Amino acid sequence: MGDMHTTALSPTPLGSPLRAQFPILAQRINGQPLVYLDNAATTQMPLVVLDAMRQFETTARANIHRGVHTLSQRATDVFENARETVKRFVGATQAHELVFTSGTTEALNLVTQGLVHGLDGRTAAIGPGDEIIVSGLEHHANLVPWQQAAKRSGATLRILLPNAHGQLQADDLARLLSQRTRVFALTACANASGERPPFEALLALAHAAGAITVLDAAQAVAHSALHMDTLACDFMAFSAHKMYGPMGMGALVGRRTALELLTPLRLGGDMVQSVNYQGAVFAELPARLEGGTPNVSGAVGMAAAAGFITSIGQHAIESHLADLRQHAVRGLQHIDGVTVLSAQTRMSAVISFVVQGVHPHDIGTLLDARGIAVRSGYHCAQPLLDYLGTGPTTRASLAIYNTHHEVEQLLCGVAHAIGVLR
Repeated sequence: MGDMHTTALSPTPLGSPLRAQFPILAQRINGQPLVYLDNAATTQMPLVVLDAMRQFETTARANIHRGVHTLSQRATDVFENARETVKRFVGATQAHELVFTSGTTEALNLVTQGLVHGLDGRTAAIGPGDEIIVSGLEHHANLVPWQQAAKRSGATLRILLPNAHGQLQADDLARLLSQRTRVFALTACANASGERPPFEALLALAHAAGAITVLDAAQAVAHSALHMDTLACDFMAFSAHKMYGPMGMGALVGRRTALELLTPLRLGGDMVQSVNYQGAVFAELPARLEGGTPNVSGAVGMAAAAGFITSIGQHAIESHLADLRQHAVRGLQHIDGVTVLSAQTRMSAVISFVVQGVHPHDIGTLLDARGIAVRSGYHCAQPLLDYLGTGPTTRASLAIYNTHHEVEQLLCGVAHAIGVLR
């Protein structure tokens, strides 16, 4: 099987040369070299990120903003410099601001809850009679909060369903848009199928109709060049742990005018300008939306991860992952009984597939016995997989350190598992 696929593909500068940056990959699992293909869930961290976080913890660890002592001021500078680095990474301009969060889920909840709750006499941005459109490709984190937002506000939730191939169509969105459309929420890449929708065009269409536009960029930010200055996007959410950074860290980047619409999700320290026993005056952006002690080390790691990706180049990364995905898709399609979701998609790092008569959990277990880490199940996107009629899938997902040899190991492992399970 190996020669049939690898000889047809040109070599790439990524993959093996970068693996020394990721010490976790050197271990053995069940006696076999680790083949880590669960990157859509969490990528591994390179030494440059680990070193940046360690340097902060050993030289500047302190709480930020209000301290007059040297470490506090040093930590504040580090934190705000990290914010500026991540803003540059996603092409944010002076018209934008970045709010640090615990991840994509919190960022999206900050948007949904911030739009439906008024505070201190402010009218909520979403109310009765409004409509919210969410694509049918979404992770639960970009669906369930909007379901609740619709219920709490009296708005109507509408779903932009994909076609039989799992693709979104601009004409379908145009038919859903109306003067009542208040929000359009969309993923940049479906985590359960690997589909890369034409999000640029869809966002532009919704924006032209007057909708607030929200992009879940969790599955794209590590390899696609996403520029807020060119996207018709009011809010973009993403996580550090899917872009070679630490867990428990993420960001919401938004137009300042859009962020001003949000009622704070967390009320307390550092998000107020002044307080008395009767009330409070909130701080300016971004502090107003960052109540509590921040994850400064996480921000440092996220910024280091952004720098790491930039140093390699997103176009090079995207090309490498596209080659690996094409290799995997072609190989899986040669195995009897395997159906690959969104097989036609190229610019994606996710390969999701089902095997006729075989449960994905069994495939995942047998792959793990060979040291191959994949994910099995609904991938927090049950409505999409039920709509497509596949049910749970096996998902392999790629990163810059993966190689064509590892793809071959995956293909051989899947073929072996099917042989055993049938």
